[in-house]
Amino acid sequence: MRKTRNKLIDNNIRDLDYYLHLSYKLVIVPEEAGGFFAKIEELPGCMTQGETMEEVLRNIDDAKHLWLQTALEDKMEIPLPECMREYSGRFVVRIPASLHRRIAALANKEGVSLNQMVLSLLTENTAAAEITTAVRAVLDTIKSPV
Repeated sequence: MRKTRNKLIDNNIRDLDYYLHLSYKLVIVPEEAGGFFAKIEELPGCMTQGETMEEVLRNIDDAKHLWLQTALEDKMEIPLPECMREYSGRFVVRIPASLHRRIAALANKEGVSLNQMVLSLLTENTAAAEITTAVRAVLDTIKSPV
């Protein structure tokens, strides 16, 4: 039994059926040579492939079942899906003093707190990264050999 954020979590009461019904993030990528590759992001090493979408979906269900069954038998900690994880909204990060100085100067110029400036910069850059990733994914799916 382990303690996380004032909650006791007993993996013994979470059985295979519990984990099989959680909404883990599934990633399916078309292969250049044909077929598909699939993985479950939160379960390291849980991946498979298949010639058709139907086959890869069946295969990833089997891989997920085997991954979870093995993890339970080996008493490994099983990660929860990203959507179920709790975040406090607070973290500590060390940055170079020169960057700290630049952000503080920018915050001062904008008339906001250092925390607000960091939040703004992180939000803008995270959105830009998400857009870039989405655009690349779309471009990858529409690329076709000529």
